[in-house]
Amino acid sequence: MTDRRARLLLVDDEEANRDMLSRRLARHGYDVVPAAGGREALAELERVEPDLVLLDIQMPDMSGLETLRAIRARFLLNRLPVIMVTAKTQSEDIVEALELGANDYVTKPVDLAVTVARIKTQLARREAERALGESEERYALAVRGANDGLWDWKVGDSKVYFSPRWKEILGFADDELPNELSSWLERVHGGDLDRLRVGLDEHLAGATPQFESEHRLRHRSGSYRWVLVRGVAVRGADGRAVRVAGSLTDITEGKVADALTGLPNRVLFVDRLGRLLELTRRRQDLQFAVLFLDLDRFKNVNDSLGHLAGDELLIQVARRLETSLRATDTITRMGTAGGSVQAGHTVARLGGDEFAIILTALHDAGDAVYVAGRIAEAFSEPFRVAGQDVFTSASVGIATSRLDYQSPEELLRDADTAMYHAKAAGRARCEVFDESMRAQAVRRLQVENDLRHALERHEFVLHYQPIVSLTDTRTMGLEALVRWNHPERGLLAPGEFIGVAEETGLIVPMGYWVLEEVCRHVRAWMDHDPPLPPFTVSVNLSARQLAQPDLVPRVLAITKGHRVLPGWIEFEITESSVMAKPDEAEQILKQLKAAGFRLAIDDFGTGYSSLNYVHRFPVDRLKIDRSFLGREGAEHTGENGDRIVAAIIQLAEHLKLDVVAEGVESKEHLDQLKMLHCGFGQGFYFARPVGLPTAEDFLPRTLAPDAKKAG
Repeated sequence: MTDRRARLLLVDDEEANRDMLSRRLARHGYDVVPAAGGREALAELERVEPDLVLLDIQMPDMSGLETLRAIRARFLLNRLPVIMVTAKTQSEDIVEALELGANDYVTKPVDLAVTVARIKTQLARREAERALGESEERYALAVRGANDGLWDWKVGDSKVYFSPRWKEILGFADDELPNELSSWLERVHGGDLDRLRVGLDEHLAGATPQFESEHRLRHRSGSYRWVLVRGVAVRGADGRAVRVAGSLTDITEGKVADALTGLPNRVLFVDRLGRLLELTRRRQDLQFAVLFLDLDRFKNVNDSLGHLAGDELLIQVARRLETSLRATDTITRMGTAGGSVQAGHTVARLGGDEFAIILTALHDAGDAVYVAGRIAEAFSEPFRVAGQDVFTSASVGIATSRLDYQSPEELLRDADTAMYHAKAAGRARCEVFDESMRAQAVRRLQVENDLRHALERHEFVLHYQPIVSLTDTRTMGLEALVRWNHPERGLLAPGEFIGVAEETGLIVPMGYWVLEEVCRHVRAWMDHDPPLPPFTVSVNLSARQLAQPDLVPRVLAITKGHRVLPGWIEFEITESSVMAKPDEAEQILKQLKAAGFRLAIDDFGTGYSSLNYVHRFPVDRLKIDRSFLGREGAEHTGENGDRIVAAIIQLAEHLKLDVVAEGVESKEHLDQLKMLHCGFGQGFYFARPVGLPTAEDFLPRTLAPDAKKAG
């Protein structure tokens, strides 16, 4: 019913009765439509659509019973309630009226309170039955039209109602699958059944407000479909579940397809790889390979163009992979039928910018390398993203089925390991997995695990190497170099662990520890008696540290805490760390420079150097990479090496910057640098890095006459 007042049709041939009862019922909130007889009442039915009829039995022209018979010919008992009004002596008429379909009766003289109560009862019953009918109709329509399957189980019974759609999802017609609990449970994948039972039992016990389970059900074809089953228990007065009903949704597509690219996802990829492994156990001649791809410098696209552009690039990469694989002569879609395998492929997105490919029916690993080459060739063309050309490449790791793999995860693990070797070797290349890579991966994992405890166990130590003037070999400063005093492997150089520290982010707390130690040592040196001449200590600042938003206040707090002036500290930053995000790096470097710290660019000439950027950065010194000087004992590095070093020195002179040449390991190196008018040098020729207290032997000992003790 709507919010309107209930409308009553009052049928009585006596005007006084109609008038009196109409006014009294109106005061109780009803709209009353009077009718003087049966024929008039039937006419009003069409016009006013009443909610209830109050019908007098005794009327001259057309009796109440005849009128009731006509009403029931048009309206069902629950559609239009009829209450008969009769004298107390007319019991036979009352019985006949009830048999003809009257809902109730009242006697004359009319007791208004009783009459109103019976009117309310009939109207409430009519509304309840109408709502129930609509609900049942909606449910029937929902069952027929729902994309989800519906189920209803009386707890403890073996019978379960499954809607036609529930059965259709599994490939059956409505009459082809019995409505038995076993029709569901016996089709559940063995790996999911225990989890399903536990979830259902917990819900029946009241431990969860709703039952929900993702599991695999065997389709009529023999394959498995992923489904999401939801349900809610109906409980009795004692709280025990007596009935559970809910829905079943086919989520196979979402479970096995990548939402962004439409490629198979990790779930489907691993499933296909597992089936292929099973097949190779029966077919010893079958060879296949897994290619693990990771886009090179994909983060730069997200950072510069935004994540929407990154998503668009991933979509285009997926399409280009499919196209390049189709173009390979031996490639068609992978298929297994009757135990045979066609040459083919499956390409999937595993997540982020990682993709994987299965190549089947190969002759040897060379076929997989050939396909990787085709992919590299396809990636040589730019991608059009966000209105501009974007170039990207992929590092590819390959694992072949020649090894005795027991699970798909092992194959993926080794292909992933080979991919990391490809990245370490310079990106945009492929590597085929071998056992030595696995051993390296295990060692790297052990390094990472040990590294996480090294700080708290105080296993790091500092060594210092002097930076000297090439004119008189006087010490002008020191560079602090971290070493790891490993409890089992002994003293480790940075090459053994810095890369892992960078990747894991442990370089950040390690970098702050280095600065703390340097400041502690510097304070002790500056308190030396007699006073020492001013000099600086160089501290490496990693790319991870440079990206920390609180870098400047953190380093200022450390130096202030040790009473070390910022001018005594020089931060060394590699070209790659500042050129990746030059605008952001410029702001951080300007803040450090404004705070009084000295700045140097390390390994200059090996990264993405741009004269424009170097001019913008407020650096004090360039450090020439050791690769331009050649190996120890080499008589000369050749004209190219000389020209590069000379060009860097001339650039530094133009920008009024100091120059330090790293890797000075011989008299020939020293003579070469003096000839090129390089100001400072650092290397084994002067001294190897040493720890305290030996490093104090490098400290400058002569104080200029006008110099004063700092601090």
